[in-house]
Amino acid sequence: MNTRILIVDDETLLVKGLKYSLEQDGYKTDSAFDGNEALEKATKEKYDLIILDLMLPGIDGLEVCRKIREQSQVPIIMLTAKGEDINKILGLGYGADDYLTKPFNILELKARIKAILRRYINQNPNMGEHVIKVDNFTINTLGRKVTVEGREVSLTAKEFDLLILLASNPGRVYKRQELLEKIWSYDHFGDLRTVDVHIRRLREKIEKNSSEAEYILTKWGVGYYFRKNT
Repeated sequence: MNTRILIVDDETLLVKGLKYSLEQDGYKTDSAFDGNEALEKATKEKYDLIILDLMLPGIDGLEVCRKIREQSQVPIIMLTAKGEDINKILGLGYGADDYLTKPFNILELKARIKAILRRYINQNPNMGEHVIKVDNFTINTLGRKVTVEGREVSLTAKEFDLLILLASNPGRVYKRQELLEKIWSYDHFGDLRTVDVHIRRLREKIEKNSSEAEYILTKWGVGYYFRKNT
């Protein structure tokens, strides 16, 4: 396994423990202890996943996440303290893919990592063509790029996977729990608000008017679906 994970946290013992545990599973790890160091490494090096603490010396985790998202779609798991606003962490402008509240179980973290990497590497088996074109925007499933009226739109790994799933199955209504299981690959630890937050972010990015969506639609009382191309 050549998977590289960057661990960003100012708690030395936590980083040491995570490195040891993840390396036991065959991952290659690197570490950073403040926001500036994290940004420097994320910019210069290539990682397959980043574990990022919210509270960091210098630049905080949200700003680090936002800056990384300006140039990379690497999956990011945010570590947060109990009681912090998850909607803010997963909300517009930051782009974290998942979160864990401290203290957390290392087995749960490993499960999240495996789920994210599996999604990121393996394309949805139902997606069919490499390019999905709907009106004014195009989804390149191999290049993992989305363009709206010729302008490339920056999506997180989860936003992209969610868009592909819906666009590859137009008219098919997915319940929030179903989307949580398919995209996040877990249900026991899942929060249905996560789905709503990502749907809202997607609409903000691809719809002309997110409050009057044309593509990602809501089936009230059931779930979400992608408009059939007519």
